Amino acid sequence: MTRRLLASYLALVLLVLLGLEIPFGLVYARGELSRFSNTIERDAGMLAELAEERIEEGEAATLPQLASGYTAGTGARVVVVDKTGTVLTDTAGPAGADLSAAPDIAAALRHRPTVGTARDAATGAETRYATMPGSSGTTIRGAVRLSQPTTVLTDRTQALWLTLAVTGLGVLAAVAVIAFALARWIIRPVHALERATAQLSDGTLTDPPATDLGPPELRHLAASFTATATRLQHLLRAQRAFAAEASHQLKTPLTALRIRLENFEPYLDASAHESLDEAIDETERLGRMIQGLLSLARLENSATTPEPADFDAAVADRAATWDPFAAEQHVHIAVTGRPAGQVWAIPGALEQIIDNLLANALRVSPPGTTITLATAITPGGVELHVIDQGPGMTETERQRAFDRFWRASSTRHDGTGLGLPIVEQLTHASGGHITLEAAPGGGLDAVVRLRPATGTPRPASVVGAAAPGPAVGRLITR
Repeated sequence: MTRRLLASYLALVLLVLLGLEIPFGLVYARGELSRFSNTIERDAGMLAELAEERIEEGEAATLPQLASGYTAGTGARVVVVDKTGTVLTDTAGPAGADLSAAPDIAAALRHRPTVGTARDAATGAETRYATMPGSSGTTIRGAVRLSQPTTVLTDRTQALWLTLAVTGLGVLAAVAVIAFALARWIIRPVHALERATAQLSDGTLTDPPATDLGPPELRHLAASFTATATRLQHLLRAQRAFAAEASHQLKTPLTALRIRLENFEPYLDASAHESLDEAIDETERLGRMIQGLLSLARLENSATTPEPADFDAAVADRAATWDPFAAEQHVHIAVTGRPAGQVWAIPGALEQIIDNLLANALRVSPPGTTITLATAITPGGVELHVIDQGPGMTETERQRAFDRFWRASSTRHDGTGLGLPIVEQLTHASGGHITLEAAPGGGLDAVVRLRPATGTPRPASVVGAAAPGPAVGRLITR
């Protein structure tokens, strides 16, 4: 942004300089040409009068001295002819030549002055000339041709353009220094705000922007941003602390409540045992929900960077761990697909993702069916498909499945609605993405897409801190 501001300042100043200097230079060049021509015409007229007087008085021998005296101060060429066109003196050539046929001489001898531009035959240089008659009344006694190279005019014009160019460059250099300082003065608080915004997006504002830099508007903006960020962090900390502390405080009374309910069993009538079991099940579900809230609180209060993780080893390990639990329900777990190598994931995320997805799939899988863990490598990254043969979900249910505490209508009431939100949070923190799709032939296909560990990981703003294991998958479910 500093370069853009600097470029805009310089472009504006350059436009102003061009708008001023070019017209000024053109006007000056035309003025110099006019003055140059007028000077030649005036001097040629004066020399013609002097030459006519000397010719009339019979002092033609003094004409060379008159011509050379003028030439010595100006570098011009002076040619004086008599009334027949014979050269009486020429500062650049011999006398005696007949110039009566020259158009300008012939016109001057007929009392018509001539002004124009021609190329000097002797030097080849372009000259500006004026040919004036030397007359007294109607009597013409000779003519004078005064010519001067236009290099004098060209040198003056070039010197002017050079002066204008140097002046313009000097102005641009001064403006560049001033504009750079001004741009830095404006941009420094903007960069500070940008860094503070990036820090806040990562969860914590550790370096608030200075409120004493830059223009007053940016100072006010920095102060407002700092106040807003501080208030927001306070609210987030209070919310997270409340979730974590409330969950911890509820665990003890829930455990005591369950023990008390179980102690009622010997004293209850047999017909009330079913209601007691349902109450105990609800207590267990509430405990799993609290465990899920604790996991979410740990996710939101932690931050780290994804690291390379062995994708194939994690899939094989979790499949082997869950296979005995699946066998108890007469469900088979199959692992298919090609090896995928390493992927970017936050520590422990792969195990928790697979545990939660397997727990959800096992919960809805009828006996005699298969849960498939299929791995694939696609242009978008590494994919893990957890495919069950359960009742599946409608499109509307799949869209809402990642909402906290939401459960599908076909799910039994022992779910908490926190498993998939945790999986989504872990996947996003690892730089990946998760979607739910309809499996071919019925059931649900949970697709986890992760990045292969071949580049630089992006910092994660949300991570998981819970240790992996089958207990997490069994307790935190869809």
